[in-house]
This record gives sequence, structure tokens and C-alpha cells, in this order.
Amino acid sequence: MYSSVVSFFQDGGIFMYPIVIVFAIGVAIAIERWIYLTKASLSNKALWKQVTPYIRAGKFAEAVSLTTKSKAAVATVLGYGLKRSETAQHRDDIEKAMEESLMEVMPRLEKRTHYLATFANIATLLGLLGTIIGLIRAFTAVSGANPAEKADLLSASISVAMNTTAFGLMVAIPLLLVHTLLQTKTTELVDSLEMASVKFLNTIFESRSAGKAT
Repeated sequence: MYSSVVSFFQDGGIFMYPIVIVFAIGVAIAIERWIYLTKASLSNKALWKQVTPYIRAGKFAEAVSLTTKSKAAVATVLGYGLKRSETAQHRDDIEKAMEESLMEVMPRLEKRTHYLATFANIATLLGLLGTIIGLIRAFTAVSGANPAEKADLLSASISVAMNTTAFGLMVAIPLLLVHTLLQTKTTELVDSLEMASVKFLNTIFESRSAGKAT
């Protein structure tokens, strides 16, 4: 099997190498993004569990202290909300501040993920380009061959030329699948931040209403 893989790669020609480079870069980005998003999700959940009791109790100073120490995405969102809640009386004012924080956080969550789709397209196009160049060389080589051998030489040359297209698709398909998975993971993370914002606002104004009633 190893010899078959090596033979397949060598027969594909020089365009197999840039496809491998594209694949390696894509895998590195996919692993880095997956680890980053997983850590971000876990840190958000942990911080939310720590901050919620302080917010419900109206201990905003302690909540601010926790958010300033944390690098989690939800810490940025809650930090904006807590600072704005010190001066704002209306829900819309705090909500706008938290929406601004989401706009600041989202680029960090979506960073480099879109490159995977681009690399998938590049791998496919490199494969097609390698096949076309291989076919041009094959027809050029066959044009001067013995008529009896032309069919065999042409079929062999075409099968070799198609290796780059096959390899390009083998690289592109996994990259597209990983791109979709990372986009889904990012969307879920953004949705959780928006949900945390709504819960924060509800808790803030519930505690204020309770304080006024008391």
C-alpha cells in the first residue's frame, strides 16, 4: 500500500507538491482553530458559572473583578455590560454596549476559518491545472509515436495526468468538511454569547426591580 501511495504521488508530477503544502497549512489552521474554539467554549462556561451568583446578588464589583482577570470571550461581553450598567438606567443602553463588545469578540472567533474554504478551492484548481498540463504533455509526446502504440501511450499518459485532479479533490473535500464544522462551532459559540447577554440583562433588571420593591 505504501508503494502504491508513493507511486501515485510521483506519477502526479510537480503539482502534487503545492497541493501537499496547501493541505498541510489547512490542517494546521484547522487544528489551531478547533483547539481555540474548544478552549473558548469551556472558559466561557466556567466564567459564566462563577459570575452569575455575583450578578444575581447585586455584587457587581466582584463580578467586574472576575471579568477583568479572565481572557474569555464572555468576560469581554459581560465587562462591557457591567461597566455600562453603572451609569445607564435603560436596558437599551446596556444592550447596545454588549452588542458593541460582540462585534469586538467575533473577529477573534472567526479568525482564519475562512481560509480553509479558500485552500480547498486552491487544491482543486491546482489539481485541474496539473491534469491539463499533463494532458498537453501527453498529446505532445504521442504525436510523434508509432500509430500502433498511440492508443496505449495516450491512455497511460491520461491516467497519470488525472492523478493531480484526484489528489486535489482528496485534499479539498476534507478541508471543506472541516470548514463547515468550524463554522458551526463558531456559530454555536456566538449564539451562546448572545444568550449570556440576554440572561445578564434579565438578571440585572430583575435585581434592580427587587431592590426597588424592597
